[in-house]
Amino acid sequence: MFTFPVESDTAHVILVPNQSKSLTAVTVCLRFFSDLTRAQSLLSFATPAHSNSFILYKQANSVYEINEYDNIALFKGLEDIPNQWNSVCATWNSQTGIAQVWVNGKGSTRKGLRRGGDISGMPSIILGQDQDSYGGKFDKGQSFVGMITDVHMWDSVLPYPEIALYMNR
Repeated sequence: MFTFPVESDTAHVILVPNQSKSLTAVTVCLRFFSDLTRAQSLLSFATPAHSNSFILYKQANSVYEINEYDNIALFKGLEDIPNQWNSVCATWNSQTGIAQVWVNGKGSTRKGLRRGGDISGMPSIILGQDQDSYGGKFDKGQSFVGMITDVHMWDSVLPYPEIALYMNR
């Protein structure tokens, strides 16, 4: 479990993947616990060519954002509960351009983002901050305050039964 005890423009966790390859699909799942109701960054995936390769951002209570190469989709009505563990998964598939978010077992509508292309380049994956440049340039007003655990990332879109298994363990 990673603890982010205060609003900060420096506190973050760097995830180092065990491989670096082009991604044509992504699934990210994690659990978080926070008492904040303001917007905050959960995960930021940047490459040297693009700081917003894939971002999972909590806009406000019940509103989530996936930003993929500056294509933004908002997912509303996904209830997260302050001061409680919340499970969230986000997916994007380049072939269809479809993205979706699940919060505490409830799935969003599917929305279109960038279709075609991939995410390529040496990744900089950061928890708790939004990278405004590769590996840094953080804004404390976007920082996560709370705890994050059980972080997983796949290079495919997991089918719903596997996402449900993650949500229910």
